[in-house]
Amino acid sequence: MMTPLMSASAAQLAATRVMARCDALAEISESATGLTRVYLSPEHLRANTRVGEWMQAAGMRVWQDEVGNICGRYEGTEPGAQALLLGSHLDTVRNAGRYDGMLGVLSAIETVQWLHDQQIRLPLAIEIIGFGDEEGTRFGITLLGSRGICGTWPQGWLEQQDAAGISVAQALQDAGLNGATIAQAAREVSSIKAYLELHIEQGPCLEQEDLALGVVTAINGARRLNCTFIGEAGHAGTVPMSHRKDALAAAAEWMLYIEQTTQQQGPQLVATVGTLSCAPGAVNVIPGEVQLSLDIRGPQDEPLAQLLSTLLAQGEIIAQRRGVHFAAAEYYGIAATACDPTLQRALGQAVEQVQGRTLALPSGAGHDAIAIAERWPVGMLFVRNHRGISHHPDESVQPADVACGVQAYLQTVSALAQA
Repeated sequence: MMTPLMSASAAQLAATRVMARCDALAEISESATGLTRVYLSPEHLRANTRVGEWMQAAGMRVWQDEVGNICGRYEGTEPGAQALLLGSHLDTVRNAGRYDGMLGVLSAIETVQWLHDQQIRLPLAIEIIGFGDEEGTRFGITLLGSRGICGTWPQGWLEQQDAAGISVAQALQDAGLNGATIAQAAREVSSIKAYLELHIEQGPCLEQEDLALGVVTAINGARRLNCTFIGEAGHAGTVPMSHRKDALAAAAEWMLYIEQTTQQQGPQLVATVGTLSCAPGAVNVIPGEVQLSLDIRGPQDEPLAQLLSTLLAQGEIIAQRRGVHFAAAEYYGIAATACDPTLQRALGQAVEQVQGRTLALPSGAGHDAIAIAERWPVGMLFVRNHRGISHHPDESVQPADVACGVQAYLQTVSALAQA
């Protein structure tokens, strides 16, 4: 039997509760002037306690696992059934917004709350996780919570230290946990069917399309490089223009090429030069050396690699023509994470039913789904976020959009559980 649909009035009540709970969690912060909540801090543990209380009120069995994730399980028609996993993270960057991560956890609780209120059990269990660390703010390593449940937690992470010299192992101990038992957080692959995550869109696409919801196709892969142009410094007044080996002019030409060429590849590939330093850095000296960063991202690995190759080749061409030297070294790379086609279709059908049409779009930011996709199929639902502002106090979502999100989330969960 198909699960009844959540009514518009019930969705509005759920959204009101989600918004109020986002506000309540925003008060759990290490600073009074902005929201900051980092992994294994007292604030993180307080947030876990509060979210655990809400999970329990929704009829869930609640526990905190060995890496500090807060977990809840709503049993299926048969005890011990395979579970659909829903979740997002409860940690934040410094001076954060109140919806990045938290909205997904609290919306997931509302799907279970509605089933509990209707006394409905599904063939699959539903588990919700509030992951302890997605952002990496405290220790400079990311996805600690999701890698914990996947069993891909590198042992060397225990020695990683925060700015105060406290190691992950010590922080776990201070939180009443034990680094020696991290492996016990890992879930059996057969125990989970798939993972779904609702998240604010950290970009402007849904707002531009005047849509509340969109379905994520992939989480962008990324490459980051440190690049250098080395020319020849010289007197700004005495070296003729035709004799110069200006490293900054070469870098400027390459930066414009990066912008123009990436724009020609379509809207899903992006490239950014985010840092630039010039030596010797004097007003009356021709720049002899320029160091700059390159960050490129896209939802498919092959087009991303092709773009990078094109950009680097042009850097060499510009350098040779200008009589300077060009070098580039990649220091970070992560493959694109494709969302599961079956989950995309299920989310898309639910979104169409809720708002009339859907929009498929990639995620330019990272999520816990990156780690989880190594073990289970993943799907993501985006909710409109004003101007796409994220990692900032000005994050803003509307209750009506959240109501649509909860409706679509519940419909997707019900359809997948009964497929």
